Amino acid sequence: MPLQPQGTVATSFVADLQVTLVRKVAEGGMGSLYEAVLHGPQGFEKTVALKTIVERFSQDEHFVELFIGEAKLVADLVHQNICQVYQLGRVGQRYFIAMEFISGVNLRQFLRRHAETGRSLPPELAVFITSRICRGLEYAHSKRDKNGLLLGVVHRDVGPHNVMVSTEGEVKLTDFGVAKARTQTAELQDEQVRVGKAEYMSPEQVRLETTDARSDLFSVGAVMFELLTGQRLFTADTARQARAKVLEREIPRPRSLNPTISEGVEEVLLRTLQRDPAARYQTAGELGTDLEYQIYHQGYGPTIVTLEKHMRGLFPELFVPAGRRRAPSKPATLIIDSVAGRAERSDVTARTVVERKGQG
Repeated sequence: MPLQPQGTVATSFVADLQVTLVRKVAEGGMGSLYEAVLHGPQGFEKTVALKTIVERFSQDEHFVELFIGEAKLVADLVHQNICQVYQLGRVGQRYFIAMEFISGVNLRQFLRRHAETGRSLPPELAVFITSRICRGLEYAHSKRDKNGLLLGVVHRDVGPHNVMVSTEGEVKLTDFGVAKARTQTAELQDEQVRVGKAEYMSPEQVRLETTDARSDLFSVGAVMFELLTGQRLFTADTARQARAKVLEREIPRPRSLNPTISEGVEEVLLRTLQRDPAARYQTAGELGTDLEYQIYHQGYGPTIVTLEKHMRGLFPELFVPAGRRRAPSKPATLIIDSVAGRAERSDVTARTVVERKGQG
């Protein structure tokens, strides 16, 4: 029996949205990140992460374009290893992005806790985490628009600061704020601007050359090296020094720093860190498959359950029931209108370098 119409439904409308800011999660030089609750009719509530631009950057046309571009670019990236985006909105002249709230830590905090506690990260878990990053990138790199045209998404800022590990053992790639796609005509050309964290840039990023998906894979290699050895590959006192190391430093054999790494994993990592893009893995899917082979070809290997158990031992404070946590003081409430879209999550405490050509 066909459904009967129950009245006229508008095909276009503007809905008011009430948002309660629960607590500030992080604050950086360019913006803030809040835990927030979206309120709807009949007591509906949803916890989200709310990313905002600080007021002075709201007047910077280029930065606002990056912020809005992030929301538009990742609105349709729906994958278990990418932080889900919900909404782009504006309060006065200040924009915000509402996105999936991930209860967990980023890989920078994850690695720091290992160092502080003297606890080692099993190589198979390091490989598992890296493989999940690859699957998220594989999806993003392969994403097509509604007409079937390849978007050509390149993240350009893959690093520990932009990968989250949740309390449920999920790995989520975040912050596409400096990503590019072929369809973004407002995006500056690669030879005009250098974006990303210097220690995790690919050589072609450092040289201000055109980047493609293979650039992200070099960055994945730098993250994987750090997960496996506990040492940053291109650490330096300044961004300029880090960029020089990306181009010139001899890549040490990971097994010389951590003998528990298998020869197969080392081989995969060294191929990922080839400075010539043609010598690297050509796709994130290919890299992800080789990583998964290393941890699963002999039988049972790590899963999200394994990672969840590791997180439980590493960050017990994250597993305290919500009812026993200290209540936030004086939460703020915003009435949001002019809701304009959907959007993602970031670690705003770690500033992304955005350098125009000529600034070094």
